[in-house]
Amino acid sequence: MGMSAGSAGTTTVKASPNVIPMIDIMLVLLIIFMIVTPLISAGFKAPMPKGIHLDARPEGDDEIILGIDVSGHYFLNGRPIPKETLEDQLKSIYSARTTDKILYFKADNQLQFAKIQEAVEIARKAGARVMAAITEPKAAGLFAAPEKKGKS
Repeated sequence: MGMSAGSAGTTTVKASPNVIPMIDIMLVLLIIFMIVTPLISAGFKAPMPKGIHLDARPEGDDEIILGIDVSGHYFLNGRPIPKETLEDQLKSIYSARTTDKILYFKADNQLQFAKIQEAVEIARKAGARVMAAITEPKAAGLFAAPEKKGKS
């Protein structure tokens, strides 16, 4: 509302609201919604990185490999191990090491993520400081022997 100074001693109040700030705010909101709405409806898409074996190397004897099959059974360096003793076994292995506390994972691609997360938590409690995933370039069994190349 505005006031005008009229004659001596009398003031008149104008009853017209100032709508310009409101129009400015509405235009800004309109622009924001025009930009944001198409992004929300389309969804956010972020392609995952693709891994390629650039440096193929065999697994060493001193590496610790934790395998998990599709049913959730654990394998430590290829040997089956009960889940209850896994943390103790890893603790005993990592307590003897001073620098190399790396754990390699081999997990079935159909395994639920909760099982992998559980294994990661057990390994962290046991002392693993670096964890890496082992991938296969082709679909082979989890702990299957390598294929023999021969003439058919």
